Order: sequence, then C-alpha cells, then structure tokens
Amino acid sequence: MTPGTFGLRARVLLPLLIAFAGPALADSTERPLCPARPGLATPPCIVDSGHVLAELGLADWTLDRQDGDRNDTIVAGDLLLRLGLDTHSEVQIGLTTFGMSRDRIAGVVSRATGLGDMTLAFKRSLRSPDGSGFSVAVQPFVTLPTGGAAIGAGDWGAGLIVPISVALSDSVSLELTPEIDAAVDGDRKGRHVSLVAVEGLSFALSPSVSMAVEAQQVHDADPAGIQDHALVGLSFAWQPARHWQLDMGGVAGLDSASPDIEFYVGISRRF
Repeated sequence: MTPGTFGLRARVLLPLLIAFAGPALADSTERPLCPARPGLATPPCIVDSGHVLAELGLADWTLDRQDGDRNDTIVAGDLLLRLGLDTHSEVQIGLTTFGMSRDRIAGVVSRATGLGDMTLAFKRSLRSPDGSGFSVAVQPFVTLPTGGAAIGAGDWGAGLIVPISVALSDSVSLELTPEIDAAVDGDRKGRHVSLVAVEGLSFALSPSVSMAVEAQQVHDADPAGIQDHALVGLSFAWQPARHWQLDMGGVAGLDSASPDIEFYVGISRRF
C-alpha cells in the first residue's frame, strides 16, 4: 500500500470517529453494549445515537486443507466502526488492516500479505433497536476492492443481511441471520449469488459473560463451481465494564469443502 492510499483511508475513518466520539462521552443513558462480534450471527441491535462502537479483531487464524494442499490465513487489525445516527439507524465502516495467506500446494510454499477490502454498511432497526425481546433489522452493505491479492476479493461486492433475535427467556436468545450476496467470483472478476443462513442460541452465563453456539450454511454459486458449506461456531464474550468487551471463539467446518478450523480473539470499546 502506498503512503497516499494509507492517508486517504485515515482521512475517511479518523474524522468520523472523532466527530461521533465527542458528544457520546456526555451521554449517560446508553443501551446495553451490543458488539457485532464475536460469533457467526449478526445482532439486530443499533448503536446509541451519537455514539461510536469500535470493534477490533486482534488475531484470527484459519486453516483450510484440500486434497493434500494447505492454506493458512492470518488476519490482524480487523476493524469495524459502528456509528449511531439516530434511535433506529447506524452506519458502519470496516477494514482489515493486515492479512497474510500462506499456501502449500504440491509441496511448494508461497506467501502473500496485504490489506483487506473496505466494507460500508447501513443498518436500520425495524423492531426493538436495543436488541431486546423480538428484534429485527435490515443491513445492506457494499465491499470496495481496496485490498490486495492476499485477502482482498479483487472486485466490488454487495449484499443484504436481515439480523433477527428472539428472547426465549431472561438468559437465552435465538439468533437468525439470513443473507444474500452479490459475491465476487473466484477469478476476481464479476459477481455471483451467494446465500448464507446462520442459526444459533446465545446464553447469558452471568451479567458480564455470554456464550453463543451457532451453525452456518452457505450456498455459493461461483461460475467456477457451485459449493455448499456447513460450519459450527462457539464463542464467548466478557464485558468487564459498561463500555468494554473482550471476546474469543472458534469455527469448525463440517464438510470437506469448508475451512477446517478458525480461532479468533478481539476487543470492543464504546465511545
């Protein structure tokens, strides 16, 4: 990445963070903290108006083995900024600041490093913006090809997510996240339809600790070959203070076409 490219991204992200962080500090009526991480599902809750929720993936490792070949992907600095616009709306800016892909194919090892693509999203709550009870939102998004060959898709993509949560009791919630994408083709040119569904249960183990057990199904209609994936995930989150969350989790593939395993840790902070 050239210095000019880095400066452009900084000019996009930093002023938004500063502008929204200022008035947020004076507000003492925040909703419960509700980061999008960890886990496979997307929560329907909306960030408080005038607040910024910064979510950072500190480290993420994925292992994918196919027919004797191996791919290791390491991601660090996976940043998501969620900016509350009003009681029912937020905007999001996401960018992966570092990624490394290591391939071993037929005994030959190759490595590539670089930035990831930028994601821009808008989320609008249709019911219960604080995520309580029965909560529903819609989240259209677009990805911009700002990344390199290591972890970037190579072209723009777009999609629509419909996050849903249903409180089954004071400590258990049902999570549903259907998604349809115009995903980038494997040859990095053009787009195809990809369908994603996530179902899970979230458990409040204590006032500050939660756990989620989830399943994900993906139908990817890439012109190079249609693939169906099935994965399961387990994640934990700890909120040691009102504005902070630490998290960790893992994902395992249930079929030969899916990545074998993924582990990650992250942190979230509300301003």
